[in-house]
Amino acid sequence: MDLTTLFEGVSFEGTLPAARQPVSLVTQDSRRVTPGAVFVCAKGRQTDGHDYAKKALEMGACCIVAERPLGLPCEVRVENGRKAYALLCQNFFGRPAQRLRLIAVTGTNGKTTVTTLIQQALQQMGHRVGLIGTIHTMIDTMEVPAKYTTPEAWDMAALLSRMEAAVFYFAVMEDRSHALYQMRLWWMTFEVGVFKNLTQDHLDYHGDFEHYYQAKKSLFEQTRCAVINLDDEYGVRLAKELDGRQPVMSFGIKAQPVDVTAKEIELSAGGARFLLAKGNEEEPLFFPMPGAYSVDNALAAAAVLSTIGASWKEIARVLHATRGVRGRCEVLYAGEFTVLCDFAHTGDAVEKVLSAIAPFVKGRLIALFGCAGERDAKKRPAMAHAASRYADFAVLTSDNPRKEDPFAILNSVEADLKQGGKPYLVEVERRTAVRKALSMLKKDDVLVLCGKGHEDYQVIDGVTIYLDEHRIVKEWLQEKGLP
Repeated sequence: MDLTTLFEGVSFEGTLPAARQPVSLVTQDSRRVTPGAVFVCAKGRQTDGHDYAKKALEMGACCIVAERPLGLPCEVRVENGRKAYALLCQNFFGRPAQRLRLIAVTGTNGKTTVTTLIQQALQQMGHRVGLIGTIHTMIDTMEVPAKYTTPEAWDMAALLSRMEAAVFYFAVMEDRSHALYQMRLWWMTFEVGVFKNLTQDHLDYHGDFEHYYQAKKSLFEQTRCAVINLDDEYGVRLAKELDGRQPVMSFGIKAQPVDVTAKEIELSAGGARFLLAKGNEEEPLFFPMPGAYSVDNALAAAAVLSTIGASWKEIARVLHATRGVRGRCEVLYAGEFTVLCDFAHTGDAVEKVLSAIAPFVKGRLIALFGCAGERDAKKRPAMAHAASRYADFAVLTSDNPRKEDPFAILNSVEADLKQGGKPYLVEVERRTAVRKALSMLKKDDVLVLCGKGHEDYQVIDGVTIYLDEHRIVKEWLQEKGLP
């Protein structure tokens, strides 16, 4: 790869130095610069890449891409460094995004489940599918740990290149608001974009709901078809604002009319039974994940599959055959009592999982939850209120306190929990809290472990430690002689 080829399609001012010079890397991190690298400057929230351009040059960068004149040799200027970086990364790997059918899912809740459902359904239909998401990245049968829900532009291009090399047809990914705001996916065109919902989260980053919404909305500037949840007020707004600029496939349970819906819903602890409906087409479906929000996730996946040409009967068949998602309303034990694990870490998510389970609990519903440190503190009361409203007993513990005082977090949340009038206990150490919650279980009780889901770690005082609730539950069950 030389500079001339690398800069194909990139609008810039200046002259490329030694245009035929081989390029080793494209990066925004001066610490990664090696001889022959292209260093792209962009201003972030805490640092400005322009401050490190001279250092990058000293470390062997062959070209500096900047948004303003720096007076350096080997310098070219672009209007937007983040956009240039995204396209340069795609160019370096030969633009693999152009040769894959890309599907993106955005929203506060449900992204991981919906992307996994789409991936599993497409595989059931005989397609080779790559997955990029919160839990992991899947390239064929190989699992790659996920550092970010939506990778940085260089990592994204590298992953798509590997998927293309593996003769993949589809790539399904979660699109996080941070990534959309940072334009990591700029220049890529998605065959289908899915909008699930918008609830309080990440306001520490975006500032307010409007900026959060606009970040999500930006995805649909890059989609050929939009799949939108009309049960969500922001979904209704998005559909109106798209104003016919692209085809829209709507879905919902409450909203009418919609293109895809569910009729005659019967919920149970084992899943949901309903008629999957689109216009005059109806197919009976048992979906093996409990709760009305799981029905919502199934509708989103069904709408996507419909837009790419799958028959309604086939859609019902493959959705029935899908498996659950690790840490998403996952059953860890079912016997005299039940233990569930869910990633719910916002007030809305906690409410959804507990309200879905509560109607089927014959004994007590016990909810264990915590609130993350150094994140939007405004969502903490909503989590406490949801636990108080739906659970018979709450266990308040730590999530990822990070460098925030975990005791201070618990104290702030306990005041809201106390208002609910339900019994509760507070235990700062999460492993101990899980074991205490387990020891409380009696016949027909259900314990829901909220917050960690698929995660097997905690971040305390800036240090990442191992903590896997799946293992904690398994060890406790073994100690009690339970299968």
